[in-house]
Amino acid sequence: MFRTTIRTLMVLSVALMVAGPGHAQDAKTKAAACGACHGPDGNSVNPEWPNLAGQHPGYLVAQLQAFKSNVRKNANMNAMAAPLSDQDMVDVAGYFASQALKVPSVDATATVDATATVDGAKLYRGGNAATGVPACMACHGPNGAGNAAANYPALRGQHAKYTSIQLTAYKNGERVTDQKEIMRSIASRMTAAEIEAVSQFIQGLY
Repeated sequence: MFRTTIRTLMVLSVALMVAGPGHAQDAKTKAAACGACHGPDGNSVNPEWPNLAGQHPGYLVAQLQAFKSNVRKNANMNAMAAPLSDQDMVDVAGYFASQALKVPSVDATATVDATATVDGAKLYRGGNAATGVPACMACHGPNGAGNAAANYPALRGQHAKYTSIQLTAYKNGERVTDQKEIMRSIASRMTAAEIEAVSQFIQGLY
C-alpha cells in the first residue's frame, strides 16, 4: 500500500508538470464515459454508485489503479479501468475532484431513519469504546472532508447505500484497498446496525 501511495504521488506530480492549454477540456472528455454511472459532474443518481464530485484526486487515482490491477474487484470498474493510462487516471480524477458535490440531491427518494442517523452521529463522532471502534472523524474529519495528505477519502454526502456496501465489504474482507488494513479492522468490529446508522449519518454530512 505504501508503494501504491508513492506511485500515486509520482503520477500526480508528473501530471501537474505536463498540464497545459486545453487540458481541462481533455480531462472532461476522458471523464465522459464515467458520467454514465457517476453523473456528468460526479453526482451519481444511483445510490449503489458513489458520488465522485469533490473527492480527493489522489484517492481517486489510487482506486482506479486498484481496479486496473484487480486488487479492488468490481466487474464494471475493472473493465473501465483496464485501458486507462496513468495520465488518463490523473485527468479523470482531477476533473471529478474539481466538481461540486450536491449533497441535497443525494439519494433524495430514500427514507431516512431519524433514530439511526442519531446513532450514526454518535458512532461517527465518538466511536464505540466497548467494541474498540474508533470515531470515524479521527481520520475523515468532523464534516467528512477526509484527509488528502494521508489519502483518507472524503465521505460527506456519499450515498448511504454505497457506504454501507463498502463497509460490509471491508467487514467481510472482500475489499482490501485500505492502508495497513485499518478499515478491515474497524469494520470487523461493527454490527450491521452500526454500519447502516453511520452510513445514513455520513450521507447528510457537508
